[in-house]
Amino acid sequence: MGVVALLAGCATAHPDAQQALAQARSSYQSLASDPAVLAAAPKDVTRAGDSLARAERLADYWGSEEDVAHYAYLSQRYGAIAREHGVQAAEQQQLERLRLERERLQLALREAKLLGLQQGGSLEEQLVALAATETERGLVVSLGDVLFDTGRAELKFNANRILLKLYRFLELNPQRIVRIEGYTDSHGKAADNLQLSRARAQTVADVLVDLGIDAKRIEVRGYGEAFPLEANASSYGRAQNRRVEIVFSDEQGKLGAERQ
Repeated sequence: MGVVALLAGCATAHPDAQQALAQARSSYQSLASDPAVLAAAPKDVTRAGDSLARAERLADYWGSEEDVAHYAYLSQRYGAIAREHGVQAAEQQQLERLRLERERLQLALREAKLLGLQQGGSLEEQLVALAATETERGLVVSLGDVLFDTGRAELKFNANRILLKLYRFLELNPQRIVRIEGYTDSHGKAADNLQLSRARAQTVADVLVDLGIDAKRIEVRGYGEAFPLEANASSYGRAQNRRVEIVFSDEQGKLGAERQ
């Protein structure tokens, strides 16, 4: 949406001037306390502040209610423009982070091939490298609190080596499929934790697909704070519960039952 479109409509009927002024104050306070918006659109934040200041002066001295409401409205519209620029900047930064992550993984993969990591080895050696554990659900690799920072779904830099081992196993065993399961601790809202766990599992899946694993071989699940490994009463317990688990199918491509 362009600036002209956002500023359109200034000449229309205004709400009560004092109500409009109160809304503009609240909006600007929120705007001025957001460092991301301040960095992305400083000029529009300044325009919002200047318009609010003018509305304040008009309200205190000689302005009509229509003038007060007009500049209060302008302040809020400039604020909306600034927020839109902030969203666009955040999206661009996320795309750049993803691009750099993909390039870093591709570079790590090329280095791994040069080092001869693609030569394989026995299935037992591959599973040892992955630290896989036999469970009632099948072979499971638990990737603890090493892939993600707290509350984030972007991979840490040192996650590459771990995911390359997983990629290597899947490339050497094309008959196997995986279920990637995300888990969190109990900190925060349950609904947010569920969404975060799904996003983390999807991030791991996306990396494997970027490296060349067929997306049809990957299932993604998020379980939030359900199925904890330890009590969430301590920092140690919470760290154990923040994890991604990789469940491998058998050699015929059959996965064990999902958690209920």
